[in-house]
Amino acid sequence: MTRPSLTYLEAPCRMPAAGMLPSEPAGASQRGIDMRRRSFIRTTLAASLAAAGFAIATTAVAADTIKVGVLHSLSGTMAISETSLKDVALMTIDEINAKGGVMGKQLEAVVVDPASDWPKFAEKARGLISQDKVAVVFGCWTSVSRKSVNPVFKELNGLLFYPVQYEGEELEKNVFYTGAAPNQQAIPAVEYLMSKEGGNAKRWVLLGTDYVYPRTTNKILRAFLKSKGVADDDIMEEYTPFGHSDYQTIIAKIKTFSSAGKKTAVVSTINGDSNVPFYKELGNSGIKATDVPVVAFSVGEEELRGVDAKPLVGQLAAWNYFESIKNPVNAEFIKKYKAYAIDKKLPNAATVVTNDPMEATYVGINMWKQAVEKAKSTDTDKVIAAMAGQTFKAPDGFTISMDAKNHHLHKPVFIGEIQPDGQFKVVWKTKEPIKAQPWSPFVAGNDKKKDEPELSASR
Repeated sequence: MTRPSLTYLEAPCRMPAAGMLPSEPAGASQRGIDMRRRSFIRTTLAASLAAAGFAIATTAVAADTIKVGVLHSLSGTMAISETSLKDVALMTIDEINAKGGVMGKQLEAVVVDPASDWPKFAEKARGLISQDKVAVVFGCWTSVSRKSVNPVFKELNGLLFYPVQYEGEELEKNVFYTGAAPNQQAIPAVEYLMSKEGGNAKRWVLLGTDYVYPRTTNKILRAFLKSKGVADDDIMEEYTPFGHSDYQTIIAKIKTFSSAGKKTAVVSTINGDSNVPFYKELGNSGIKATDVPVVAFSVGEEELRGVDAKPLVGQLAAWNYFESIKNPVNAEFIKKYKAYAIDKKLPNAATVVTNDPMEATYVGINMWKQAVEKAKSTDTDKVIAAMAGQTFKAPDGFTISMDAKNHHLHKPVFIGEIQPDGQFKVVWKTKEPIKAQPWSPFVAGNDKKKDEPELSASR
């Protein structure tokens, strides 16, 4: 069986102009004429595409493939984080195809670039489902991009696997969340910094990019801190736009805020390429982790490739996976990705790294495969039902499971210290995977919300 081509954006094709169809014999039935016309159009269209250099799938070949969408920013401010998710998705698809595909069919990846433009995510998602007829989409990073596409997946009854930590406060029937909810990342990180082991922090800087994920996460963290007796005067909250590059003023504010005599910690929800100038300015300022620790929720190995990590040694990140975790499954995962990068001649192939959202992408695609084979169908509703309780031996070192009801993974939590080489040393971890709480108990009214998506819209 020939392997299906990797499809990026395809140009629209022109249909034959009027008068170009072959003449019909006198007395031919309308049914016969219509059949010959359709045959002629198909043949002409195929020839035109072939001439343009596109790979053509005949009806027989198409029956042996399953299209899957990859929806990540490959340009713009989020490309620094999302490009590697596209790469690991294609690696995973290649791996599945090499092992026989899904239900005996090869997977065909359709890759699109929403270019860090949030409305364009919805446009591209609609095209993947309606035009490309993909069975599933793996994609998005920011919550604003996810919220942009949610109505499309609901309307068209498509299926999205979302691989990045987020703020919770959402539970969609058509989405599976393979990243962390706040109780699997943000809350444990702050609890760690409040502990004796983490430095007994008393004052808090909540610093983020100005959009829904940082603002909602910080709303939850404010309520959590208040429940622990932290006064409003001991919380500083600052936001910067996407692509922000000048952090001198904010770093100066942090220095002033931290000089009040109480141990201060920074919780960073900065996203995208703004992390590079933030960490560079942090290093230039002389702020050390022993003085003002910074814990990040959107900075991992990939983002640290762009900075000199030496001045940042000891600063923290909270994730559900680190490349430095030692176990046979992770060793194989890293080995496969590094080999893939070299084989595909990815940029800086010799120095590629793995990170948490990449692992979540890998887990999500494999769980989707298992669910399709359990359901014996790519039908959205059947796959949703089959996803409940799926398990997978993950690179994080645990056999993790998809919750039976709430579309979130049970995940372990790790806190790591930045090392001089841009990797992380794990300094704290949970003993076992933690069940996600999509509805944070620190948001009023959430105790009345169900721990499962509303299924009334099922088709």
